[in-house]
Amino acid sequence: MKWELLARANTHPLPVSILEVLNIDDGRTLSPRDLSVELQAPLTTVNYHVTALRHSRLVEVVDERQVRGAIEHFYELA
Repeated sequence: MKWELLARANTHPLPVSILEVLNIDDGRTLSPRDLSVELQAPLTTVNYHVTALRHSRLVEVVDERQVRGAIEHFYELA
């Protein structure tokens, strides 16, 4: 675990919740839309924090699929 990156992510409670949800059952693969529904948070906010976690290398893209002209990414803990 990269503690410095985790500490930076801890400045807002949502990234910690995202990491906790992805860690359930020894790791899950979810999209920001899935996380948004599960955490009952706006998709734009969840997407912002997932992107920040990705840049911090705490989560990684493991799959993607085409959805109505856009690409939906799926993430796991790194």
